[in-house]
Amino acid sequence: MSALPLSTLLLNLHNAATAAGRPDPLLLAVSKTQPASAVASLAAQGQRAFGENYVQEAMAKIEQLVTLGLEWHLIGHLQSNKAELAARHFDWVQSVDRPKLVNALAAHRPADRDALNVLIQVNIDDEGSKHGCAPEQVPELAALIAAQPRLRLRGLMAIPAPWPDAERRAQAFERMRGLFETLAAQYPQVDTLSMGMSADYPEAIAHGATLVRVGTALFGARH
Repeated sequence: MSALPLSTLLLNLHNAATAAGRPDPLLLAVSKTQPASAVASLAAQGQRAFGENYVQEAMAKIEQLVTLGLEWHLIGHLQSNKAELAARHFDWVQSVDRPKLVNALAAHRPADRDALNVLIQVNIDDEGSKHGCAPEQVPELAALIAAQPRLRLRGLMAIPAPWPDAERRAQAFERMRGLFETLAAQYPQVDTLSMGMSADYPEAIAHGATLVRVGTALFGARH
């Protein structure tokens, strides 16, 4: 897949949302493995939110680009021993999937920063190779996060399995939408359903995604 101009991708997102009768989703540019110069180039075109998979890799970019005022999301699996760094340097953590992380992030969020925005990662297709909590664990995790003043529960994140069968993909997205709507009914601050990537964002938008995570379509294939 070759890279699309930011304006073209935003138009594609808008068209997908319009076709589904949905609001335009937010775009998270997934900048893992990309140099700081590539992030700065997109930032110059107006993109503000960037997603990183690894805390250590992100740290250098965050520090190098600090004057740009960007919004940084951790979207990869977070090890407990990296929770302090994540709490101090990211604006969002989208991959919270166990109670131990909730406590660690809350304990290390600096008092002089806004509360850390948190999404619960759900392993919606019960894949052994993927992180995320089981759907039935969402209520317990949500209650733990909501009870922490230094954290702000914003919603859910998922990476559904790339099933060849469109019907099966749609079912996973719909299950996520149901979980999200249940959570949002209980917590008024919940407003974010993060799902959909370069290959499936039109489907994700049609099924209620409010934020899509796009890397390859923006930056081109990774080497």
